[in-house]
Amino acid sequence: MERANRRYILTQGPLAFTVGHFWLMIWEQNTKAILMLNKVIEKNEIKCHWYWPQGIGETHKMTFNDVQLAVVLEKEEDCCYYSTRQFKLYDLESGESRDVMQYHYTTWPDFGVPTSPNAFLQFLKRVRESGVLDPTDGPPVIHCSAGIGRSGTFCLVDCCLVIVEKEGIENLNIQETLLEMRRHRMGLIQTPDQLRFSYQAVIEGAKRLDANYRDEDEREDSIYAVVGEEEAPPPPPPRAESLTRAPGRPLPAIPVSESLGNLNFSQQDSSSDESPPTPPSRDNSLSASSADDEDDEPTAAVAESSGDGADTLRRRRNRELADRVLNMKRKAREAERWHQLKRSLYKPLTITFGFILAGIIIYSYVKH
Repeated sequence: MERANRRYILTQGPLAFTVGHFWLMIWEQNTKAILMLNKVIEKNEIKCHWYWPQGIGETHKMTFNDVQLAVVLEKEEDCCYYSTRQFKLYDLESGESRDVMQYHYTTWPDFGVPTSPNAFLQFLKRVRESGVLDPTDGPPVIHCSAGIGRSGTFCLVDCCLVIVEKEGIENLNIQETLLEMRRHRMGLIQTPDQLRFSYQAVIEGAKRLDANYRDEDEREDSIYAVVGEEEAPPPPPPRAESLTRAPGRPLPAIPVSESLGNLNFSQQDSSSDESPPTPPSRDNSLSASSADDEDDEPTAAVAESSGDGADTLRRRRNRELADRVLNMKRKAREAERWHQLKRSLYKPLTITFGFILAGIIIYSYVKH
């Protein structure tokens, strides 16, 4: 992009059989930084191959014999919405080595947009401050999954902010800038949401170029960059708490049921606050046991009478049910006998009527 004095290499995410050539391109173009805008796996799909070492140090070095290059991960830093990695890229033939940075934006969904323009502008600021976008070095390699949606959004916002900084926002036409960029790579920016986000990011970024812009606003707005902004709701209380009966609360009265009859059960008031009874002494154990027996007799009688009443009611209901079944069987037998009687009478009557009709026809024929 000549107007913004920017150069980029936009590419798709490296595949398993193109990783070596990916690093060879970085070596040949003297690239100082890789901007990765996608995750390796998104929505249970592999978007690109894991092309860097998975551990720090020489023991995790990746060697590409087809291009005679080796990569070592020297340092890694994780932020809330992006990560930075520092690689050492070796040429196995000459022994020369170069430092390559990777800025990995980890919260940008495929065909989507970041959580807020503020988070994206924080990431862009970090990349700019490193100097890897300056034209003095090789062009940065920018990739996502296909290298046109998220990668195009990043390049458009960066170029537009450079133009605003140099010429002022009144001289910026975002649509023309995008069309100019599409002359070099077709299909940049895939969705309306990505284009809308580009406008929002340019507007917000232009505000930050104002001398009156406060850094406190930027720090306050950075909360949008945190993944999972909404906290999870608190867990529901344990079920036992809602089912525990409060002390001293009387049990509900047993409702009257037509099927069980008009049963009334007396309740005795009880409270858990009352102290337990003291055990009787040995001297008056006999009298106490006698008194207990006397006190227990009414209770036992009530329980026994209640049990007898329930048994009587059960027997009565069973008897009524048995009577209904017998009555239904009796009616079924009577209906069956009546049908048999009708069938037995219908056949002789039909034969008799047939003979009479035949006789009438013969008599009429002979007479005439």
